[in-house]
Amino acid sequence: MASKITLGPVLAATAAASIGVAKQFNLPLGLTVAAALVAAVLGYLFLWLSWLYPLHFSELRHIPTVAGNPLWGQFFDIITEEVGVPQRRWHQEHGPIIRYFFPFGAERLSVADDEALKHMTVKNPYNFPKPVRAKLWMVRILGEGVLLAEGKEHVVQRKALAAGFSIQSIRALTPIFWEKSLLMAKLWRDEVSAANLKTKSFEVLEWLNRCTLDIIGKAGFGYDINSLDDPDVPIREAYRLVFNFDISSRLLHGMQAFIPASKHIPAKMNRDMETSRGIILDKATEIITTKLDEAENNVGSKDILALIAKENKKLKDNGEQGLSFNTMRDQIMTFLGAGHDTTATGVAWTIHLLSTHSEIQERLREEIREHIPFLFDEEERFDMYKLNSVDVDKLPYLDNVCRESLRYIPPIPMTVRQSLEDDQLGPYKIPGGTVVYVLANTINRLSSYWGEDADEFNPDRWDSLPETVVPNAFMTFLQGPRGCIGRKFAETEMKVLLCCLLSLYDFARDYRTPDPEEWKMWRLVLRPKDGVTVKATLL
Repeated sequence: MASKITLGPVLAATAAASIGVAKQFNLPLGLTVAAALVAAVLGYLFLWLSWLYPLHFSELRHIPTVAGNPLWGQFFDIITEEVGVPQRRWHQEHGPIIRYFFPFGAERLSVADDEALKHMTVKNPYNFPKPVRAKLWMVRILGEGVLLAEGKEHVVQRKALAAGFSIQSIRALTPIFWEKSLLMAKLWRDEVSAANLKTKSFEVLEWLNRCTLDIIGKAGFGYDINSLDDPDVPIREAYRLVFNFDISSRLLHGMQAFIPASKHIPAKMNRDMETSRGIILDKATEIITTKLDEAENNVGSKDILALIAKENKKLKDNGEQGLSFNTMRDQIMTFLGAGHDTTATGVAWTIHLLSTHSEIQERLREEIREHIPFLFDEEERFDMYKLNSVDVDKLPYLDNVCRESLRYIPPIPMTVRQSLEDDQLGPYKIPGGTVVYVLANTINRLSSYWGEDADEFNPDRWDSLPETVVPNAFMTFLQGPRGCIGRKFAETEMKVLLCCLLSLYDFARDYRTPDPEEWKMWRLVLRPKDGVTVKATLL
């Protein structure tokens, strides 16, 4: 890797040599050394890093490489296009493992090869942790929970959290999904009725973020955040500030990946981040303190955190390593942040896709009507006894629609890893320190896996997948021990939300607003720049 010859030794050798030259030829010492150091820096950046090393010395030079000058690489394609889209083109042209460049010859790999992905995610996942830079801004808001923990710490956390995310646990929490989803649908209907309309436009992403935040609060922690009734509740405002998409915020976030000290610049984004972190940290501390007291006193709560706290107490009582107070608190930060925003974004994209595919929307609605007819009855739709008997996993077309939406627009479009030790990906030796991208928004749409209609939204494909569709062709939740622990929670939540909304509304595109697919922004999740606005017509 380029780090094998670093700038420090080059500058030290240059300074020593220039001092010798200055003395030998009686030259001004300061000016001679300064000129030599400037020349060394320029030579290191422009000759070594951006030409000689990547093209002639790098251990990765034998990997199929995207054409372009390593000095600026493919950086402008990457920052001006939707995340993962340039790599789709490059993989189609160069194969399943490719090399490309960030500025000054910084090498990056994109991996879409099935065996290489299996090696990274299942066989040797802990040799590919997230790079420190990639974690810097996330850890301030999400904590060092299961999403960002690495190595042995991740193994311990995953084991302690498993009970809370079992299928049985999720089923026990499903009534909360129905409660909050029905409440949101009712609040929409109240707005429609108050305006004396039958059709009204809604920006659904903001509503869904509030709904899923309330769901994760109550189902995850037994805590009612109540942001559906009170959109200005502090914790919701904290996440609005965190995921701000204005230009200056995006630039400053990018700078902080390379210059961590820039988080102390007195800019609005930094003030917002610190305000948000304070609110989220205080709320997480309040919640975990309550839950640990309940676990100690054997209070029988059924929320996920209660189960985790009880399991953690059991582990410690048996002499095993459990989770510390701070680690438990960080899990709450992770669940609150990642757990609500990803599902909300996935459902918002699904509603958008249904609004532009009316035949798919109507077919799905008819399946819901067939399996859950009382949802369409104004008197019976809130009957929790009937709702508790519903198994949304038994609606096959709903399952197809959700999977296809998550394939077509994955809420988390990519993850980045950096090898700790030398390794092998496919036929290529990968030295330690190699930065590797796994781009769900690339892999999920490759024709080599999905066929020539990979770029079409087609839920029926899931009834007869081609033989080329291997598990790693669908990377929305990743795979292996680093795969999403909340996958079942998110899938069930998504299905319940869609059942509630489609049983009350017909959705159509609001063409007065920008097409959400034209400009997708990435900050943890792949969200539309201006939200998702649809016309909702009462059935």
